[in-house]
Amino acid sequence: MSAARDSCDTCLVARRKVKITLDDETVRWVRVEAAKRDASVSRFVGDVLRSHMKWQRGYERAMRSYLSSAAQPAQCPGASYRFRGDLHDRASVR
Repeated sequence: MSAARDSCDTCLVARRKVKITLDDETVRWVRVEAAKRDASVSRFVGDVLRSHMKWQRGYERAMRSYLSSAAQPAQCPGASYRFRGDLHDRASVR
């Protein structure tokens, strides 16, 4: 592991080297995108993966929160559902 400076000048972040294999089209795209951001390929790939990791953790947290809450009825108790034909009747617009 090596310590590297993150985007903040006072923060040191431990980083590890890993080897990845990419197809030619992906390599070209990664190089162009990294250059657009004035970053190395390594930094760009790390940022993309970190962003995806944060998104996925947030999604999983939201999913757990949603699934842990009690189910809510679709309508008021005792009310009857409308028939499909009534909902899609277009006679009034013909």
